[in-house]
Amino acid sequence: MTVIDRENHHCFQPLLYQVATAALSPADIAWPIRHILRPQRNATVLMEEVRGVSPQKKCVHTQFGDIAYDYLVIATGSTHSYFGHDEWSRYAPGLKRIEDATRVRRSILIAFERAEVVHRSGRTAPPADLCDRGRGATGVEMAGAIAEVARQTLAADFRRIDPRSAHIILIEAGPRLLPTFPPGLSEYALKTLSRVGVEVKTETLVTKCDANGVDLKDGRIDAGTVIWAAGVTASPAVRWLNAEADRAGRVKVGSDLSLPGYPEIFVVGDTAAVTDKGGQPVPGIAPRRQTDGDICRQADLGAHRRP
Repeated sequence: MTVIDRENHHCFQPLLYQVATAALSPADIAWPIRHILRPQRNATVLMEEVRGVSPQKKCVHTQFGDIAYDYLVIATGSTHSYFGHDEWSRYAPGLKRIEDATRVRRSILIAFERAEVVHRSGRTAPPADLCDRGRGATGVEMAGAIAEVARQTLAADFRRIDPRSAHIILIEAGPRLLPTFPPGLSEYALKTLSRVGVEVKTETLVTKCDANGVDLKDGRIDAGTVIWAAGVTASPAVRWLNAEADRAGRVKVGSDLSLPGYPEIFVVGDTAAVTDKGGQPVPGIAPRRQTDGDICRQADLGAHRRP
């Protein structure tokens, strides 16, 4: 068995927001792949970047050459989607890799440092303006975690500004947060974020990002830090395989996750688009059926507890 990865570590992405807000260190959520697979003597780990796949020739193209396979499992995940405006990534980083989390953490902390300096110069300025664009779990978790940093972690560390009065804004283009979850959870998230001081703007469309904030369809928000958690797009696997894709660019696979016409190729995780017998998309996880109340009690918005 050969494992190919462009990184030499496995990252637990759901906790990246904790690294981004300095609650955890990168080492707490990332582990060396070689160490994980050390007991599995038949596993070879290669730190390479996949450039393509030839299903007919049964080989994977990498930066250092071709690697043949008998069976292939593609689990290349997803990346940030800026909806056709990739230039925004320069000003509004997403949160998919350790490097993203450390970049966001630096940006958040520097926003408070700059506010302290600006205040000393005699200019009128709020402690920090932080704008989070995202409606899903990552955006909600980030907003809650930033509020915790401002109101608890940093509250007593500055002399000229009060971090607790930082302006934290969560922007959502749709009518509610967490649109893929039951309405009860969306309402719970909204109330919880509002209680810890996060301003939530729904039905608000971002039209531009720059170094000083974001332009909206009906105005502008100046911000020292902008974080992007608005959407994802699948990896280039669909192009490698010349396969049929869904709207998000994921590879359409069969019920056993195999690629139609190629039973030796399997596509899994965020790279795959799976539907049930009724043609409805199958979620990436399979929890037991829950009520809104169950979900609300289990929700971790980042502002209540840490692992």
